Amino acid sequence: MSRRHSAEKREIIPDPKFGDIVVTKFMNAVMYDGKKSVAESIVYGAFDVIQARTKQEPVAVFRQALDNVAPHIEVRSRRVGGATYQVPVEVRTDRRQALAIRWLLTAARGRNEKTMVERLSGELLDASNNRGNAVKKREDTHRMAEANRAFSHYRW
Repeated sequence: MSRRHSAEKREIIPDPKFGDIVVTKFMNAVMYDGKKSVAESIVYGAFDVIQARTKQEPVAVFRQALDNVAPHIEVRSRRVGGATYQVPVEVRTDRRQALAIRWLLTAARGRNEKTMVERLSGELLDASNNRGNAVKKREDTHRMAEANRAFSHYRW
């Protein structure tokens, strides 16, 4: 990692259908090998399934799912005098969003439905209702931070 400059943030163009930057970030995370149109069809297909199942605005369900998955506190390793401690620290907003997106996709890809559209819509619906593997991952992270609260004075 360079010590001279911090990397500048790239400008992200909102997605064409909903005009939402977070949906674009999610789409970019779904994308493999630069195949944006495939990722777009997966995300929009999942949003259509959510709309059909819940009769709610799919972006609102997506935002709710992200909020339910995003961690507020995590542990980071810190070496102090030869020992490594797991120190609980608060998560920055941009990292919180990135972790939530990553965990949602990992949980969706690990599901047993047949197509990615079904997996993604199922995981988003579960996460918006505070269930599913992505929410479990957030709770595990919070539990780990709570267990290591004794080392919070090593925070930097």
